[in-house]
Amino acid sequence: MHDESTGPPPRVRGRGAGTNPVNRFEEIGIVLDPETDAGLHAGVPTRFYRDRGRSVIATNSSPDVGFDASLNPYRGCEHGCIYCYARPTHEYFGLSAGLDFETRIMVKEDAPELLRKALSSPRWEPKVLALSGVTDPYQPVEKRLGLTRRCLEILAEFRNPVAVITKNHLVTRDADLLAGLARHRAASVSISITTLDDGLRNVMEPRTSSPRRRLDAVRALSHAGIPVGVNVAPVIPGLTEPEIPALVSAAAEAGAIEVSYTVLRLPHAVAPLFERWLETHLPNRKDKVLNRIRAMRGGKLNDPRFGSRMRGEGIYAREIHTMFELARKRAGLEPPRRELSTRAFRRPPGPQLTLF
Repeated sequence: MHDESTGPPPRVRGRGAGTNPVNRFEEIGIVLDPETDAGLHAGVPTRFYRDRGRSVIATNSSPDVGFDASLNPYRGCEHGCIYCYARPTHEYFGLSAGLDFETRIMVKEDAPELLRKALSSPRWEPKVLALSGVTDPYQPVEKRLGLTRRCLEILAEFRNPVAVITKNHLVTRDADLLAGLARHRAASVSISITTLDDGLRNVMEPRTSSPRRRLDAVRALSHAGIPVGVNVAPVIPGLTEPEIPALVSAAAEAGAIEVSYTVLRLPHAVAPLFERWLETHLPNRKDKVLNRIRAMRGGKLNDPRFGSRMRGEGIYAREIHTMFELARKRAGLEPPRRELSTRAFRRPPGPQLTLF
């Protein structure tokens, strides 16, 4: 059972969501009284659970995401980004897309072993693996568990190409492995930056690295010889799109070789969560932001159609695209066109039998 506030959610320190909205697959939920239960979620701790799944590589057929296979050591994400499109995936575990998503993290402890098994199989055709494409592989617990690094060690051993996507400066810890792969055109990193305003970042993406630290990561990775780009994502209409020129300029100055962008999308429970967040933190901007989103989504808060879900449609979508392209050209950056190579892939020899 999950709880759902009837009014603006309480501000839960260090968390993006203030409530647990009812799981769309469940018929029973708890509705809290906003006055008497206002402190129920204060100081919600993060809990970690063993993920017993027998596969660590997920595939997809979406034409929008740029990869068809991803590596996911974690499910759920401590970063707590209120707009995260992956939040509804927690509902498949009987949990909520709200606080549960950022406080109940599934940890695939045997991810490195499962990865080695997959790459060693004769059925594996070398291809780029996105790390991770769903939830951030460098969320805070990675500093302690090191699962992402151990997976990168195996990818480096096999020289299988990897495209890392993150919002966390912790990625610089693994610059040695990424640089080694990059020498075979088998590694790239994309740093997502939503805003340069750290105050906004603090309430919208509470446990991510600051914008300054993310730009520092771009510098460090670039200096190490790793191809690094910046994804201005998501662009939030009526809130962050005026920052596009400054974000693109900062990315270029930090050493990014390319920039890209996506527009906010709000699938399933993410839409009401985002509405409540606006009401709590930016009530004066709420109507403007939601109306801009609806104008780009055919009158709705979400449009799941391939081809439009990442960019939107209509006059505001065209304005964002024009602003981005002008900023990109002014900064001298290329449109995304990096292609990683599988040519260096190898299968290390297994243990040899000893003859007596």
